[in-house]
Amino acid sequence: MKFTLSWLKEHLATEASLAEIRDRLTMLGLEVEGITNPAETLKGFVVGYVVEAVQHPNADRLRVCKVDTGAGVVQVVCGAPNARTGMKGVFAPTGSYIPGTGITLKASKIRGEESNGMLCSSRELQLGDDHSGIIDLPAEVKTGIPAAEALGLDDPVIEIKVTPNRADCLGVHGIARDLAASGLGTLKPFAAERIAGTFQSPIKWTHGYQPKPDSPCPIVVGRYFRGVKNGPSPDWLQHRLKAIGLRPISALVDITNFVTFDLNRPLHVFDAKKLSGDLVMRQANEGETILALDGKTYTLDPAVAVIADGKGVHGIGGIMGGEETGVQESTTDVFLEVAYFDPIRTAASGRKLGIQSDARYRFERGIDPQSVQWGTDVATRLILELCGGEASEIVSSGVMPNWERSYTLRPDRVKSLTAIEVPAKETTDILTRLGFTVAGSGPWTAAVPSWRPDVVGEADLVEEVTRVYGFDRIPAVSLPALSATSKPVRDPLQRRVPLARRALAARGMNEAVTWSFLPFEQAQRFGGGGADLRLLNSIAAELDTMRPSILPNLIEAAARNEARGLHDPALFEVGPQYRDATPTGQQRVAAGVRHNMAVPRNWAGPMRTVDAFDAKADALAVLAAIGAPVENMQATAGAPDWYHPGRSGAIKLGDRVMAWFGELHPEIAAGADLKGPVAAFEVFLDAPPPPKAKATKARPRLVLSAFQPVERDFAFLVDAAVEAEKLVRAARNADKGLIAAARVFDVYAGKGVPEGKKSLAIAVTLQPMERTLTDAEIEAVCNKIVAQVAKATGATLRG
Repeated sequence: MKFTLSWLKEHLATEASLAEIRDRLTMLGLEVEGITNPAETLKGFVVGYVVEAVQHPNADRLRVCKVDTGAGVVQVVCGAPNARTGMKGVFAPTGSYIPGTGITLKASKIRGEESNGMLCSSRELQLGDDHSGIIDLPAEVKTGIPAAEALGLDDPVIEIKVTPNRADCLGVHGIARDLAASGLGTLKPFAAERIAGTFQSPIKWTHGYQPKPDSPCPIVVGRYFRGVKNGPSPDWLQHRLKAIGLRPISALVDITNFVTFDLNRPLHVFDAKKLSGDLVMRQANEGETILALDGKTYTLDPAVAVIADGKGVHGIGGIMGGEETGVQESTTDVFLEVAYFDPIRTAASGRKLGIQSDARYRFERGIDPQSVQWGTDVATRLILELCGGEASEIVSSGVMPNWERSYTLRPDRVKSLTAIEVPAKETTDILTRLGFTVAGSGPWTAAVPSWRPDVVGEADLVEEVTRVYGFDRIPAVSLPALSATSKPVRDPLQRRVPLARRALAARGMNEAVTWSFLPFEQAQRFGGGGADLRLLNSIAAELDTMRPSILPNLIEAAARNEARGLHDPALFEVGPQYRDATPTGQQRVAAGVRHNMAVPRNWAGPMRTVDAFDAKADALAVLAAIGAPVENMQATAGAPDWYHPGRSGAIKLGDRVMAWFGELHPEIAAGADLKGPVAAFEVFLDAPPPPKAKATKARPRLVLSAFQPVERDFAFLVDAAVEAEKLVRAARNADKGLIAAARVFDVYAGKGVPEGKKSLAIAVTLQPMERTLTDAEIEAVCNKIVAQVAKATGATLRG
């Protein structure tokens, strides 16, 4: 909704500044989207008087003008054909920015003659499309005054955002009413006195159905005018419409547009001589058509309300009139339509036909039903004043909608709903200034005015009082803390996905997001391809199966990256993969691939390619990050057949597989054109058991020892088939109270080691908690370690 400051002051007597009005509008719920002031754009432009205009000595189409700017006479070279001695125009001095051309003026010489400034056309000032000549101002305009003042542009334009429930503020008068209610001035009444008719209207209104309060058009009023002259509208009216972006057309059309934006009362005028008999409000017949004022032909159906005569349809109810009976410059007799249309039916018709209009925008939000009466009087006065002629008696048809209603407002409700203490007198005064009729001394009975269809209960009365009194007076109160610490929104199982992402990103891998489907052949190779996972309507012919594993897509992504020069891709994805089409067949998986160098060539040591242990480390990092009991898990050989048969394994908790890891099968790597080993892993995020809801006993999160740790090395001879992890676990379990860690630091097989055997060297860390260990105690623990390892693996201590 747009309006100018001077337009607002036609309805509001106020001394408030533009800034005060802007702030108050926003506080009232009418958010100011912008304020534009054309005078700011034309700052520095003045009215110039052309003292002399002579032919340029070196150019046939240029004139050398002496221009009096009010502060002196300057020379301007001008190419406009209407530049002449004695005229007054808009002068832009040197240094001015010309909005229509985007040029900043500089002093220059044009064909040898000095030129300082410019005489401007309408297009150069973005005031219109005319560029045939410079602006020719009336002779009585004073030389040297600001150009914006002379052009009538020193009037800021305010644009507000009106919420759907505030249809009463789609007119300037309604906006002024809100400002007056907030104490920012006094509301002026608008002229709506009844003008008596001088003859019987030759056109009457009828209804094609029994009009009821809930009919598509419950009531319509009209008036016939004869002897009117439909010329251009006066300057004041044209300026109002131009300021808000409307194009003046003719006096009669401009009046209807003006009343629409001024008072939120849409109107329509028919050329009476083009009508055939009386007008009827009815529903359209199936297949009826109308050529509307927007130049388009619309096909109607019985759900659409129309205005018609004996010959056909001439208007779409509440939305748009017809071209055939539209007023022209030659129109002398008109018939005025002032109707009330049902909001819901108007909105439905507008959506069905795809028509947006100012009338529809207002009717579908709900206008004042009583405006059919005072709207007729307002339009009558304007038509007679601007177009002359005489008016008939008023004709109408239908019944007034049931708009009258009252609600009770209890004195304590404003405070209980908003926490604002509003004095009783201020409460009743606010409602009264807004147009409510208030009775009683508390509780009050408030009768709702006809222009407020959005007020439907006591809470709406509270809102009206609060927004006028000031939402900024609502005290700021912090919400009480329900617990000492805030409860996470997601439970531990839901947090596994982001935790896995973070862990893998922290290990230097890049996240990929790939399709959840892949070619059937790849699905078969990775353990899928079942008929229940085939797609009936795939986005591409080859992507026809839901993925049984994320790895195929990651392998292709790694190959594409390598083809573009990324030599050591490390990609991961956390998402679903599909075992079958059952409700439990979808699994959350964190998968990743690494290719080529795990350690690139560098000065500190030799480079190294990726292997199964890199994939194992990635998988264990994910499991640790999501809170899985990694210390209780074990790695075993063997993985699905898309992994290398001798360089892969599974991480298990008991008999349940937590993850697979290893190098990819060489056939798969070669098929993707990846040379060298490719390490991959798949961690099943739903496999680890959920953490216990409560700890069984309280224990400190961090226990530090003041005593020096002791490290001892052991070298065991063990069968070559024995897994190193089994030996390390046995050593760690020898004395859980003292042994803090155990790790492998050397593996050897060869000279000095019997055939079928290998040497595993481990480092065991002893961490005393209560006192420093004696040599005897250390020796005892070492013996226990040797005995435990021998029992679990059959190993012997190497001499």
